[in-house]
Amino acid sequence: MNYPSIPVETKQFDNLTKQQMLWKKRNRYYYSDIKKLYSFIIPPGSTILELGCGDGDLLESLRKNLNCNCVGIDSSETIINNAKRHFPHVEFRTEDITKINFEEKFEFIILSDLVGVVSDVQIVFENMRKLCTSETRIIINFYNFLWEPLLNISRKLNLISPTKVQNWLSISDIKMLLELTNFEVVKSGSRLLLPKYLPGVSELFNNYFAKFPFLKKLCLYNYIVARPLDIKQKNENEETVSVVIPARNEKGNIESAILRTPQMGMNTELIFVEGNSTDGTFEEIKLLAKKYNFVSKNKCKIRYTRQEGHGKGDAVRKGFELSRGDILMILDADLTVAPEELPKFYKAITSGKGEFINGTRLVYPMETEAMRSLNLLGNKIFSLMFTWLLDQRFKDTLCGTKVISRKNYEKLKKSRLYFGNFDPFGDFDLIFGASKLNLKIVEIPIHYKEREYGTTNISRFKHGWLLIKMCIFAMKKIKFI
Repeated sequence: MNYPSIPVETKQFDNLTKQQMLWKKRNRYYYSDIKKLYSFIIPPGSTILELGCGDGDLLESLRKNLNCNCVGIDSSETIINNAKRHFPHVEFRTEDITKINFEEKFEFIILSDLVGVVSDVQIVFENMRKLCTSETRIIINFYNFLWEPLLNISRKLNLISPTKVQNWLSISDIKMLLELTNFEVVKSGSRLLLPKYLPGVSELFNNYFAKFPFLKKLCLYNYIVARPLDIKQKNENEETVSVVIPARNEKGNIESAILRTPQMGMNTELIFVEGNSTDGTFEEIKLLAKKYNFVSKNKCKIRYTRQEGHGKGDAVRKGFELSRGDILMILDADLTVAPEELPKFYKAITSGKGEFINGTRLVYPMETEAMRSLNLLGNKIFSLMFTWLLDQRFKDTLCGTKVISRKNYEKLKKSRLYFGNFDPFGDFDLIFGASKLNLKIVEIPIHYKEREYGTTNISRFKHGWLLIKMCIFAMKKIKFI
């Protein structure tokens, strides 16, 4: 357990300093799981502040394994001096977290085992807002109140660290306190059904059984990832937009895409990425770009390229690399999602309502032939699967319209080192990356229409099998860890 920065308890924690290592040794499996969780959530090279850092062991682990720039604060000078001696490469400060006297900004703020032992959680949350940017993530882990009787017995037997105060807070309680202090929960979860190591058994219980809906409520501890709200961002008219349009055998839709895509923000560019068409799509793009680039300064500027690789995912990545906008959008060239709907996505991301905006075709009624019944059923089944796998709501993973900021896309690219090159669609590369970054994901209902030109490039059975493979991939890389 990491000890908090509340003055009234300082003397108590000073007296515990010598015993910290003993308790951690006795409960090394629990503490190693905490480190595992934080190492998964936090990207390498991040700036981190831990409130109530205790002996600094967690920060040292993140510094060493992820090359993070770490700062820890605690009210006990004895504990801080001890941490400095053991971990000289981490910066430690003696500070009261209810009266922090600095205003540095951090990418991540950690409250590990803290909310259960401070006298006023709301004040702590209010006070840490000044340390946040709009992109800061707050990570909180805390005991599940269902474990109160067993933990109380363990304290009496001196098996875990004693505390003077223990607030037994549920996930709902923490969410309420975060909302009161203008934070929003992005993701929450539970870990450790079996907090002691038993070869083979612990992994089975904690990596697999603990992930299922009913059993996870019995886990030892909960965690929450939150983000601050109402942090000033750019005015929505100050952003520039790049709309990437992958196009394969879509010659008859190119002019409509150009004429119907609205101007958004300061300026909007269209980037067509043509992929091995046989109907003259590339020649049509070249012709229309020359025609429309000089018609009106109020219309979108048109750029284009030819794809060397294969698949929509490759086309999207190439388009994003060529783009110049602050906001990156994907629009399918079949125009089954109307370009006129894009301003909804623009408003959602520039207002801060979401950080990764995904369209959903499964809300409004569809035109008769827009989606076959089998495809519709499959999409609904997979939406439930991915909602469970990613701990964020997903209604339609395969809607082609997706929006992300350039800044977050650059972060997402780095997460490909973790996931690898696994997705020919491109949808899951973005979805899994956004989930790994703990971006706020918002879905916007769109009106899904029949295509007016050409035939679909989707093979329902081939792509259905790919969806199954994506589920298995997400289980391995995200869920069962």
